[in-house]
Amino acid sequence: MNSLKENIIKIAGKVADLKNLLLIDVILRGNERNRVIEIFVDGEKNISADDCAEFSRLINKIFEEKELIKTRYRLDVSSPGVDRPLIFLKQFPKHLNRTFDITYQTGEEKKKFIGKLIKIDGELLTFKVKQELVVNFNKIIKAEVKISFS
Repeated sequence: MNSLKENIIKIAGKVADLKNLLLIDVILRGNERNRVIEIFVDGEKNISADDCAEFSRLINKIFEEKELIKTRYRLDVSSPGVDRPLIFLKQFPKHLNRTFDITYQTGEEKKKFIGKLIKIDGELLTFKVKQELVVNFNKIIKAEVKISFS
């Protein structure tokens, strides 16, 4: 990882903590003269456009104060959207009663299922498949919210 990305992650992480958000990802695209910085944040509740705009203003202010990026750049701040897997336990509560595609580890093997998240108790997530299935969050490899068109 280059030092620019490391610095952006550090700054974005601090701003995310300050705003009670979760830093999901930082992506750098383009070149030094025309840089695009994408920052994805999420939270325990849905993220609004106003949340993203405020986050962007705070990040831009810090970039300017620290003179972190000396050339032209575009900063895009958004929520990760439903197509990105969930990576933090705090992301799950707002998706209660939604259907997930889950890959998890049991001993030596990986298992997959599609089920509806019906309960969260600490790190234990309960899904309704044919019967109830309880999975420890720490065993989840990939958790994707399934999009419902009904």
